[in-house]
Formats: sequence, structure tokens, C-alpha cells
Amino acid sequence: MSGRLPSRLLLWFIGLLGVVLLTLFVVCVTTQTQVPWQVMSLKRLSNKHFRFFSDKNDSSYLEYQLSAEKQLETVEEHEQNSSQKSIVQDSSSIQESRNESKSDQAKSITNSSQPVAKPTEPDFFGDRYATDDIPSQTNCSKNIRKHVPQTRFAEMFLPNIPVLQWAKHFSPEEYQRLSHYSGAHGWGSVSAEVLNSSLAILNTTANRLMFDDWENRANRSECIRCAVVGNGGILNGSSKGKEIDEHDYVFRVNGAALTGFENDVGSRTSFYTFSTNTMRNSMRSYAHVGYRGPPISKETKYIFLPDHDRDYILMTAASTHTAIDKGPERSKNPPSYFGEDVTVEKFKIYHPDFIRYLRNRFLHSNLLRTGARGIYRPSTGAVMLLAAIHTCDQVDAYGFMTPDYTLYSDHYYDKQRHPVHFYANHDMRMEMRLWQELHNAGLINLFMRQ
Repeated sequence: MSGRLPSRLLLWFIGLLGVVLLTLFVVCVTTQTQVPWQVMSLKRLSNKHFRFFSDKNDSSYLEYQLSAEKQLETVEEHEQNSSQKSIVQDSSSIQESRNESKSDQAKSITNSSQPVAKPTEPDFFGDRYATDDIPSQTNCSKNIRKHVPQTRFAEMFLPNIPVLQWAKHFSPEEYQRLSHYSGAHGWGSVSAEVLNSSLAILNTTANRLMFDDWENRANRSECIRCAVVGNGGILNGSSKGKEIDEHDYVFRVNGAALTGFENDVGSRTSFYTFSTNTMRNSMRSYAHVGYRGPPISKETKYIFLPDHDRDYILMTAASTHTAIDKGPERSKNPPSYFGEDVTVEKFKIYHPDFIRYLRNRFLHSNLLRTGARGIYRPSTGAVMLLAAIHTCDQVDAYGFMTPDYTLYSDHYYDKQRHPVHFYANHDMRMEMRLWQELHNAGLINLFMRQ
């Protein structure tokens, strides 16, 4: 054999070695640690739709399901799809707000009472707010704010929180403070120039007070009674229209279609709450049921829930009857959504501190501990109802979600039954529980059919 391996044995050895090396490679690849799909950040799927599902005990169980079908988006989903880019900035500004120095604390800012969530929690931010000392407009003995101290909401409720913003609220110091927060929670999505010019217009009593005409009413009652009307299917066939219209003030939101539905939902609108996105998308989504835009009447006032600069720009153009030269609302003519002769006294804008306060204290959802944290905020309807609780003496709520919501269609004006869908930008089940708690505490009277 002369000490050399036969050529066949050598070839066999080389082949076996190759098989071993290939096997080791495959094993190494297949045993790599996999990241569960459930914990993927929503940012990696930002162009998709997400539904939020929760068990009955709401044990923070979350499941994100990609919507494969081409469904009609809800108005609130449209709103967040359009403004998601700016709202996502909230999560990156949380740490900045936590590091604000004491020198930034102007006299108008207060360290508020014990919040529902602990300020040390990573998803809790900015629990310092401006204050407004607006005296009560009535001597109502059954005023909501007088009853709050006897309820579980005593520690979270701030009676001097500014619900509306107007000319006096802008200053370089306040802009620096509120620019930490984007979207509806602050001024981070609005330039100082746009904000200053817009708020400067809101310098009348009508812009500052929710019920600016109360003192001029001939037949004022002892208490300001408000009907706050959501668009829930529970109102279909309710015959509550006359009862709703008999209140001192009637609040409505988004796609509030009235023509043909007066017997169930009434015909008056004192205050219409919306953002530019929700209004425009309501006009598109609910045109088939007769919704053509915001209700227009001598009584109606318009309350913006500002998500970004579009809302301030639209308000300024509408109140000054000037055209918008840039953005989605740009036109050669002044905007006509609110009527041809609308004046600045018709407009009000929610204060971003108020929106952030509602998120921090009343609707501090478990979604804030998930990838949805950047797009989450209280729904527009929730902001409207909680604003009424902070300004009215008595509140009757209609068309809001109740535990038997599966018995009704999504909206009272649906021509065909549509089940309620849940999305990760709002925690509707948490809102539903809050309405039940406020009702049980005697702070609102919630319309329920069961």
C-alpha cells in the first residue's frame, strides 16, 4: 500500500466531511432565537390597520390583526391614519418632558394632585397643566363639580383645568412647555407663528367660555343641563329626540347626521366637536346617510380638537374669510364648512393640556404599555363628554357605548347592521367602563336600554 490511502476511500472521507459540515450549518440556522410576532412594534407595520381585542376582564391581552379585507375605515381610524406621523412623536418626547427643569415651571403651571397612574411609570407623561380661574356661571346646588369630592374621581379631577384655549394662553414660555408634546396633547405639531396668529384671533368672551350666551338667556334655569349625543346604534329606535332637544345645550360629534333621524336624536346642535380630519372624513364616509358637513344654525358653535396645524389654519381662514394657500384644505375661496357668514365668535378650541389630562388621569389605557402607545388618545366622543362634565352642571349622555353594545349596530344611522369594531388608537372598552363608573357615581346620567 506504500502508506497512501486508496483514492476511493479518500473520496468517501471528503464526502462524509461535507455532509457533517452541511448538517451543522442547518442546525445552527434553525435553532436561532425567534422574535415572537406578537411583540413586534406597530411602527414596522405603520401602513396597516390594527384591531384591538380584549377579554372580558381586560387583563391587558392584546392581539393585533392585519386587516386583509378592504373595509370602510371608521372616522376615528381615518383621523389617526392621517396624523399618525405627528402623533408618533409623542413617545419620543416623553423622556424630554420628564427632564424639564424647574425654571420652566411658570406660575400658571401646577403640580397636580395624585394622578391615577404613578408619574414614575414610563407611559405617564406631563401631569402638569395650566390653570384657569373661571367662576361658575350658576349657583346650581346639584353641580357636578360639587359632587365630585364625594366620589372616587376626587383625586383625579381638576376643577381649574383649562378646557378651552384662547389668546391669553400663548406665550414663548408656554410654547416651550407644550411643544414637548405632539398631536392633540400639545403644540409640538404646530409652529409658533401659526399658533400665535391663530390664538390671537380667539380673544372674545365667546372663545373663552363654553356657555358664553348663558347670561343673555331670558329663561335661565338654576342649572345648566347638557345633552351629550354620541353616534352609537343604541339610539336607533330610541325616540329620545324630543328629550334631547329640551336640554339647555346639545353637544354632537363627527358624523352627526340629523335629517330623517330627529325622532331618535333630536334636531338641535349647540356645540359640534371635531378635528379637521374627522370632519372631512365624516363628510366622505357618511354622505350616503345624508351627512353633508357640520350642522349650521344660529345656535351652533364649533369646537376644534386640534391634532396638528391643519386645525389652527382652518379655524383662522374660516373666521377671517380668507383662502387657505397650502395643505389639504387649500382653495381659491375661503372655507365654507361653517356657513358663509360665520364669525370668530362661533369657534372654540380644546386646550391640549385638557386632552393630555384626560389621557393621563381618566383614560390611562394599557395600550400605553404596547406598541400602540404612539397613536393612542381618547376618542373625540370621549373628549366631548368629559369636556361637558367639566363645564356643565348636569350631563345626560346618549349614544355612548354600553355593556350590551353587541345588540346594536355601530351607528344609529346605519342602513345595514354593522358590528362595532375596535382599533388600537382608542380604548373603547375602557371608555365604556368609565361611562358606567361616572353613571354609578351620579356624575352623569347615561342612556341605557337594558
